[in-house]
Amino acid sequence: MKEYKNKINGHEYKVNVGDIENNIAHIEVNGVAYDVELEEEKAIKPVIKKVAPSNDAPVAAKPAAAKPAAAAAAGDHVIASPLPGVIKELHVKEGQQVKASDVVCILEAMKMGNEIHAGKDGVVKSINVALEESVQEGTTIMIIA
Repeated sequence: MKEYKNKINGHEYKVNVGDIENNIAHIEVNGVAYDVELEEEKAIKPVIKKVAPSNDAPVAAKPAAAKPAAAAAAGDHVIASPLPGVIKELHVKEGQQVKASDVVCILEAMKMGNEIHAGKDGVVKSINVALEESVQEGTTIMIIA
């Protein structure tokens, strides 16, 4: 069982994702159990929700064309997606200096916004995702040098 802690509008949610059996995912949110029916066996498809831009819009724009992902060198810190979801906001640009605690992007999963932190002081070497892109667990989001 995987456990995730999320904060939405100042409220904390503890989500436990259990077994998936016959297209039914067993999920618990703040102690309340839910059986979630999946369209395909063991496949969770993220729901892409269109949102209006906010006053504190992300600083990084969606790239015009896909670019090859940069490879991590020895000593680089790879920020990988902790769960499947959709990249909703990018708060940094390539070449930008970041602190370990800085929020570099927002990943929407199960209709919750998850703050992804840099995890290491350094410089953003590459951003390997685009806004509204669906990512799987373990997908490289960014590399910090």
